[in-house]
Amino acid sequence: MRDDRVMESTGISSDGSIPRVTRLSSIKRWLREPLVHFLLIGLVLFVIYGVLNPGLGQGGSLNRIELTVDDLRQLQIAFTAQWRRSPTPEELAELVNSKVREEILYREALALGLDKEDTIVKRRMAQKMDFLAEDLSDLREPTSEELRAWFEKNYQRFALPPRATFRHIYFSPDHRGARAHADALRALGKLAGKTEDSPATAALADPFMFQDYYGDRTPEQLAKEFGPNFAQSMFQLKPGSWHGPIESGYGWHLVWVDSITPSRVPQFEEVEQDVKSKWIEEQRAETKRKMFEAMRTRYEIVLPKPIAKEAPSANLPTAKEAP
Repeated sequence: MRDDRVMESTGISSDGSIPRVTRLSSIKRWLREPLVHFLLIGLVLFVIYGVLNPGLGQGGSLNRIELTVDDLRQLQIAFTAQWRRSPTPEELAELVNSKVREEILYREALALGLDKEDTIVKRRMAQKMDFLAEDLSDLREPTSEELRAWFEKNYQRFALPPRATFRHIYFSPDHRGARAHADALRALGKLAGKTEDSPATAALADPFMFQDYYGDRTPEQLAKEFGPNFAQSMFQLKPGSWHGPIESGYGWHLVWVDSITPSRVPQFEEVEQDVKSKWIEEQRAETKRKMFEAMRTRYEIVLPKPIAKEAPSANLPTAKEAP
């Protein structure tokens, strides 16, 4: 009877085995130990890190810098592209040393947290993500029917601008002062009925620092060369006679218009390659926009109160006010 009481108090049965209830009680007691929690968490983190960094579990090291054959080849290619010859052994050794130095400094900078809150680093990383999104937007080749249908909806984007071909004579405010405009008006009367190549034209005007004759110019080109008012006036003139005076950024001009080619929309076949390029550009931009919107949904934007209140009217991202 005494032996039975001893075995009962120790939780050991008469046949020497430990009852299941006792085993479960011991396991629960162990699981409540903080040290066991710490060990289990450490084991889980070790397994996860091993999965994410398989090379480090096979003799690798966080302090190991390994250059592959492909790395060396890239160094040689970059050198050859710049200097138009292959690097010498000494130059290749210097390239390797520079590469290793760059990697060491990069890792040390990361260890010091120098990448944190750095505007240039943020901008560069955002740019790389943008490039990555562009690489991932692998687009299929559009069919001719798709391009034609897209062209019909966007034909104005391919409209060819009007063009003007003209000759002019110039009246300089620097030489004539306030009389420049009046002198141009008098010259216009003398040129009535005369052609653009009349010998009288040169004697009436002042030398111009650039050209006297301009062929096949668009409004944009004329605006850059003479100013927007001159360009706008030019395309309202009729060819075949002298007109003016028209003011530019240089002074006053009398203009003989040879021809005005009106704006037109080309046929699809004329611009098919351009249409394809624009279609791909638009599809890629849309793909990138959708990818960003998907990323954007994972974030909550918090702005200062004055800015947050202006968000709807200022085209700012949807945001909540900072507390």
